[in-house]
Amino acid sequence: MTRRFTYAEAAEELPENVTETWLRRHIKRLPHTKLGRAVYFTDDDLRRIDQLFHHEPTTGPLAAAPTPAPAPSAHTPHPLHHLKPLPGRSPALSRL
Repeated sequence: MTRRFTYAEAAEELPENVTETWLRRHIKRLPHTKLGRAVYFTDDDLRRIDQLFHHEPTTGPLAAAPTPAPAPSAHTPHPLHHLKPLPGRSPALSRL
């Protein structure tokens, strides 16, 4: 059977900066199970919460090397080439 954690137990399982108050304030954005008024977190919920707020560095020595974008081909049409301009307004509409 899957373990169920209360707010206090979930706060203990998550990193030390996460408090029960923080969990209660952000409950609408967090994965959880609600049975009536009782709110529970499963191991999977806690793992997903940890992943939601995980950030990788984008600069500095620990940043992943950026992958170069492929060079555009000379024969590749512009992504918006299918769009056509709207017709001009009729004189009756321009007086409004």
